[in-house]
Amino acid sequence: MDDDVERAARKVRDVGQVVSKHVARSGPITGRASSPDGAVTVVATPGGPPQEITVSAAALRMGPQGLAAEIMRIAEKARRNAGSRLHETLERVVDPRELTALGFERGQDDEPQQQGWLR
Repeated sequence: MDDDVERAARKVRDVGQVVSKHVARSGPITGRASSPDGAVTVVATPGGPPQEITVSAAALRMGPQGLAAEIMRIAEKARRNAGSRLHETLERVVDPRELTALGFERGQDDEPQQQGWLR
């Protein structure tokens, strides 16, 4: 039993080191999403809070509740895009099923990849 626990701990440690090195090489993984009219843009990390929110003057016409709802909607899209990019990056070193089980789905990114947004 102790040998099994030791092997499992070693495997977790080894995978952790591989993932850490891979992420260090790829750089920060973020997702970006914008409203259809471009009035709201959000940059987020996988599973994390928004890192940047940009609101145009036109977006202010939505009113406080409308603007808040739009920011939340776009932030969720940015978070999903970041999760998809994380999945795509780490599936080379981690079983993709494990990433999906952790909530990082590989899906269609809503925004084209731009310099500085990915790896």
